[in-house]
Amino acid sequence: MSPRTSTAVVIRHSAFEDLGGLADVLADRGTQVRYLDAGIDAIDAATVGAADLLVVLGGPIGANDEDRYPFLVPELAAIEHRVRAGRPTLGICLGAQLVARTLGAQVRATGRSEIGYAPLTLTDRGRDSPLRHLVGVPVLHWHDDQFALPEGADLLAATASTPHQAFAVGPHVLALQFHLETGQRDLERWLVGHAGALLAAGIHPGSLRRQAAEAAPALHDAAVRVFTEWLDAQDPPADGWRGPGVGQP
Repeated sequence: MSPRTSTAVVIRHSAFEDLGGLADVLADRGTQVRYLDAGIDAIDAATVGAADLLVVLGGPIGANDEDRYPFLVPELAAIEHRVRAGRPTLGICLGAQLVARTLGAQVRATGRSEIGYAPLTLTDRGRDSPLRHLVGVPVLHWHDDQFALPEGADLLAATASTPHQAFAVGPHVLALQFHLETGQRDLERWLVGHAGALLAAGIHPGSLRRQAAEAAPALHDAAVRVFTEWLDAQDPPADGWRGPGVGQP
C-alpha cells in the first residue's frame, strides 16, 4: 500500500505573511497545505494535532496579547498540545514566541525594533543543525519582542541585539525568531502592511528593498536547504506513514 499524502496546517496571523518560499518546498514534496486564519478560523487541538506538520507564522501582534486578541487562548492551547506530544512543529517570529510560551518561557518586549537583513551567529548546536546552511547569509529580522530559552531547549542562533534567535526541542520542534520564508517580491506586501511600524522605527522602505535585492538570492537558496533538511527528519519510513511517536516504544 502506498503511503498517504502528508498534510500541513499553517496558522496565519496576517494575510500578507504566508509560507512564502516554504510553500514551494512543501508543494515539491506533495504536501497538502491548509491555512487557518487566526481570529477567523477555529483553531483547536484536534485540527492542529491531526496534521503531519504544523507551521505557526508571524504577525504584528504580541504573544502575550490574549486580552486584546482572545483567539490566542485556544491557539496557545492547541500549539501546546501538539508541542508537548512532540509532533513536527515550526514556529516563525510570532509563531516561535507562541511556541516558547507553551513551553513555559517568557516573551517580553525589547524596547526596540530589529528590522532588516543581518546574519546570525550560530551556536555549536546550530552548526550541527539544518541552520548551518545560514552561515554568512543575512536573514530577515522583523520584531520588537523576544523569547527566553525554554527549559530543555537547544539554543541554535543569536544576534548581538537578540540572544535567542532560534531553538529546537528534539528533532521535531523548531522555533525561528527571524524569517527565512519571505522572498524579495513577498517583501513588498510587508512594506505596505507594516507601513506604520516602519514609520515609527524611522526606517524608509527603500532601504529594505535595497537590502532584499542583495540578500534575497542567497537567502532563498539557503532557506530551501534548511527547510528541506528539517522536513527530511520528519518524513515517514518507506513502508508507509507513521507519525512521530506512533507505533514506537
